[in-house]
Amino acid sequence: MTSNYKITLNPVYSCPATAVPEGVKLPLGWSLAWHQAETLKALRDPDIDVVFNTAMTGDGKSLAAFLEVLQGECNAIALYPTNELARDQETQTRKYIADFQPPNDPRVTRLSGAELEIYAENEGLRKSAAIETLTGQREVLLTNPDIFHYLHRGAYIIRGNKGDSPDKLWNRIDKDFDLFIFDEFHVYAAPQVAGVINTMLLIRATNRRKKFLFLSATPDEQLMQRLKDAGFRCRVIDPLEQNKYQFPETSEHQQQLKNDGWRQVARAIALSFIPLEPVAKSSETWLKENAEVILQQFQEHPGSKGTIILNSIAAVKRLTPFFQALLQPYGLRVSENTGLSGKTEREKSLSADLILGTSTIDVGVDFKINFLIFESSDAGNFIQRLGRLGRHDGYDRDEQSIRFDSFTAYALVPNFLVERLFLGEEPALVAGTVYDRPFLNAVINDKYRQINDFRGYYKRWGAVQSFKLCVDLNHKTIQQQYAESREKFQSACETVFDTSLKSVAGRVFGWAEEWKQFSGQKTGNPIAEDACSFRGSSPLQYGIYDETESHEADRYKTYDLPGILGNLEIELWTKEAFLRSLEATAKRTKQPIPKGRFAHCLAFMKLKAYREERLNWKFHFPGTLESVADAWKVQVLKGVEIWQPDNRWAGEINKKLRDRALVSYVLPRPMSEVRQRLRLPMHFQIYPISDNYSFHDPVAPYAIAFGQSALLLDTLAYQFKSKGGEIWIA
Repeated sequence: MTSNYKITLNPVYSCPATAVPEGVKLPLGWSLAWHQAETLKALRDPDIDVVFNTAMTGDGKSLAAFLEVLQGECNAIALYPTNELARDQETQTRKYIADFQPPNDPRVTRLSGAELEIYAENEGLRKSAAIETLTGQREVLLTNPDIFHYLHRGAYIIRGNKGDSPDKLWNRIDKDFDLFIFDEFHVYAAPQVAGVINTMLLIRATNRRKKFLFLSATPDEQLMQRLKDAGFRCRVIDPLEQNKYQFPETSEHQQQLKNDGWRQVARAIALSFIPLEPVAKSSETWLKENAEVILQQFQEHPGSKGTIILNSIAAVKRLTPFFQALLQPYGLRVSENTGLSGKTEREKSLSADLILGTSTIDVGVDFKINFLIFESSDAGNFIQRLGRLGRHDGYDRDEQSIRFDSFTAYALVPNFLVERLFLGEEPALVAGTVYDRPFLNAVINDKYRQINDFRGYYKRWGAVQSFKLCVDLNHKTIQQQYAESREKFQSACETVFDTSLKSVAGRVFGWAEEWKQFSGQKTGNPIAEDACSFRGSSPLQYGIYDETESHEADRYKTYDLPGILGNLEIELWTKEAFLRSLEATAKRTKQPIPKGRFAHCLAFMKLKAYREERLNWKFHFPGTLESVADAWKVQVLKGVEIWQPDNRWAGEINKKLRDRALVSYVLPRPMSEVRQRLRLPMHFQIYPISDNYSFHDPVAPYAIAFGQSALLLDTLAYQFKSKGGEIWIA
């Protein structure tokens, strides 16, 4: 298919450093980019606390982060938003150490919740003891921000009169490491940003000055400003702003840049925009109808490697067998890589010719590509996914070097975006024209759907965790030790979040009292717990045995109920049978399978297949929601059910669901209207709900969000409520 909206992107070259920083030893033949040298200088500057490196994707930000470690002068904790990315970076870090051969031979360990659980079980240790063992005497710790956050919240320790002190784990870890690296920070939502800020303030208040490094091509301006407000001394390393990137239009200019030591970061790309109706399955339908485009790519460009990145896991599951059947007769291998893909499937995908997935992990890194088809949900998502293409000249296969001869991308986008980009009296882009990457990124940022950034979250909810940490610092076992630190921490938090912890305390105690009256329990505070959590709780999570997964040990997964209802064919299973199967599989395959993630699942199911068409469903509340919605606040609901007449398991699901106390926010408007008017992100977890008085309405008149999504929704709705209930300018 030929697109009427095709442009070309110039290649990108990165400026070399004019000089290697003092004392830095590089492997023979290596050189540094400008941003790498400047990052190291900033990290060594005693007047700088926080460094932001905004180099383009593929320009070596990871080496910039670990350069001081590779000189044998620094211990570092690196935090990655997914365990898969941490695993990839572990391999890369070990390669760096082998190449640089630092004198102290840094020891590297990777820590995830699953590995922690398995290690603790195998060694017969408590998790706190396992963490101490795994992190002790290590120079490099690679983990996820969730574990780092929970360590500082006092997780993994024993509470009570004879329990551990709240700082048992984080005190030693914070002292042992000099540099804290936050990679891919742009993927964090407001609750995660607030959690990182709280942790940084705690580290600064209880320790000597540490260094913090944020790596992201699209930095968070709110984070920068809040850190400055708290007294952190920040420096931004921005190669684009400093004219350290060039975008040559001719081969002569490219050769001159190479001769001058400039490194190619991205190759020229032919980018076609495919306008689609913004409805379910439009991309899936286009891919099936235009499958010959993909086959043609492999036939005309032998040795090609391609990726299709979609927004829906179910779509990937449906399309993978379609493309396997299409391409297998031509000797081409098709695999998948989604958030639900097991380790075995993920490793197998690296040898495929075409990967379908929802994740960019591996794409453009271990899986080098010259062909990309992608969906996107917003401007940042578009830029990040396009950035996976054109990072390599080729790859090695069976001792044979394959060189790519071109790089092609198809962006499957809503038709309204194409209209804004190419049509009208003054179009932002003209088909057939050549552009630089920064110009395209700026246009996409300006014209694509602008989603809500939830900036009200910080003042409304960010300080709840601050209050919790202050309470911990006041624990009798450490009260005297941290008296001065507690005052510093409290003052900084109140400045950053623009609120007083005294007022926060009143809200927290109020929720606790409401919960006591609601539940009859003397302890617990689910609203505060969600506010203190890094990613929030998963009150609607099910344990899944995935019969579509070919590798036994990877079949045990978790999935949220709303995704199950719409996309999966399932069969209910008992918890006992699920766990017996898990134990038997682990024993038979001799592969340990962590089971801690299933401890709080609502129930358990077998996943039989992915549906071809989504099933309709909604939540239902047996009573009236009018007073709940009119309260305009986060509250705990009990009795919520699902309505889905085509689901023969609905009754059994409701038996479990109606007894679950759910942190909720209910709005008196249909879900689609709330999504549109509040500019919610595509995957924001908000759902339709009816009550006894609206059960038969064709469109449910209420919308509901749970857990952390309820807190985020509250930050928008409470600002705009009025007597007439017209809240809709977000």
